Amino acid sequence: MENTTLTSFLQPLAIVLLSVVLWTYVRRRSSKAAVALQNIPGPEPRSWWKGNFEEALDPATAEEYQERLLKEFDPVVRLDGMMGDKILYLYDPKAMHHVLVKDQAIFERTNFPVSGLMFGKGLTGITGEAHRKQRKALNPVFSIAHMRDMLPVFYDVIHKLEQGLTSQLQNGNGPQEVEMLSWASRTAFELIGQAGLGYSFDTLVDEANAHPYTKVMKAVVPTAARIQKIRYLLPIALKLGTPKLRRWTMNMLPLNDLHRLRDISDYLWDFSKQLYRGKLQALREGDEAVAQQVGKGKDIMSILIKLNLEANEEDRLEEDEVLGQMSLLMFAAMDTTSSALARTIHLLAMHPEVQDKLREELLEAQQDYVDIPYDQLVSLPYLDAVCRETLRLFSPVPSVLRHATQDTVLPLSAPIKGVDGTTISEIHVPQNTKVLVSILSSNRHAAIWGPDALEWKPERWLSPLPKEVIDAHIPGVYSHLMTFNAGGRSCIGFKFSQLEMKAVLALIVAKFKFEPSKKEIVWVLNDILSPTVKGEDNRRSQMPMFISHVE
Repeated sequence: MENTTLTSFLQPLAIVLLSVVLWTYVRRRSSKAAVALQNIPGPEPRSWWKGNFEEALDPATAEEYQERLLKEFDPVVRLDGMMGDKILYLYDPKAMHHVLVKDQAIFERTNFPVSGLMFGKGLTGITGEAHRKQRKALNPVFSIAHMRDMLPVFYDVIHKLEQGLTSQLQNGNGPQEVEMLSWASRTAFELIGQAGLGYSFDTLVDEANAHPYTKVMKAVVPTAARIQKIRYLLPIALKLGTPKLRRWTMNMLPLNDLHRLRDISDYLWDFSKQLYRGKLQALREGDEAVAQQVGKGKDIMSILIKLNLEANEEDRLEEDEVLGQMSLLMFAAMDTTSSALARTIHLLAMHPEVQDKLREELLEAQQDYVDIPYDQLVSLPYLDAVCRETLRLFSPVPSVLRHATQDTVLPLSAPIKGVDGTTISEIHVPQNTKVLVSILSSNRHAAIWGPDALEWKPERWLSPLPKEVIDAHIPGVYSHLMTFNAGGRSCIGFKFSQLEMKAVLALIVAKFKFEPSKKEIVWVLNDILSPTVKGEDNRRSQMPMFISHVE
């Protein structure tokens, strides 16, 4: 009797679900985006249900799949999303300029509502005039003058890293195998902690005694990845009911990872409020109280709070907006910087001749100062070349996703050939079309960077760049590269990130020699490019490596 009742309930439900799926598929297949993009070449989808869009983002296939697109197709490609959805994948310079700079108001950041839920009213969680106002308030914080003041803070942290690595070499003779990603991550986190928030999270001695904030922040990406499908529904859910009702509904849903993200967000918000109030109190008490804080008032948030208090009322940020920057700053700088650092160290280990040449430059620069002064550090040519080439070929963030809020037209730098053989010099992009801008492919485009574009060659930056690079007018904010994005959504802290990389490499490459582990390291795309050991769980990021003291 019970089985009959259950069957009588499930059959109509299955029919309804199948009808919804078929209706969605037919609707998407006949949508304006499907019609407008049908003449754009693209790879065949693996199935009508999943399409091939996920292959461009999946950790196991993303880099290889995007490399295939780079080799087999023009810089504008049509991809298939779920159930017939059509996505525009591109790295054409003129098209990127329109999407990210000229028409950035039309091409909205696709997942900013999710960022808003996680980190509050920070830069990535808002749009329009509010975003412009925040950029204006934050720009002075990342000035060259403030970067100079932060360098001594960087060096203090990096000397602790040196001591930590030295302790790893005391238990044996010769090179010792060390898990370098953990050290790179902890160092990047402590650097942004002290220089960004004016707060110390980690002594860089015993990882077990690290601040709980560190573990909570590191849980954001893997937890969010486990609810990937739900994230697509959040922009819709945010339009339903009041915040109180949405919170109650989330609490009632039997989704442990969603609850985990809720708890992470609550913890980060409470910590930010506590830190913010402490900084306000120090500012009220005067210079002596500020000088006693970590960073001595020269950290990013102390400067922002002070400038914000002094700003005109129309330019002043609300307290919630200032709080929103704190967790976002830590999140944005942690994994990306540690990924770039780890990749550079891995490349130096794989190319000992480059490592030796870089060490020679660094040791010469350290003859007068162990801590190389700002002006000298940023102008070391080979160190700069190594950093630029790593950021070109291995951008930590491989792509950005946008969607068109209205019908528009994208012009192309060079015409492409359509499926029907006709020449296409501009593309009609209907409203709601998703656009994936490939940073990875733009930085590796052989027609621009030359036939050796897929090779890691720091020397390419020691000579004038090819005319093709200059003439391409790539819209990125950094060195003809898309690594730090472009336009109003470009990385506001890219100079900060560069300085971190150079300061860390300057001290540790001069003191330690890095050699590859016997375990093969592969890099996978877990939202950002991360190292792992081949044959082991690719969700566990790690980078074992042999290190020894430089004789």
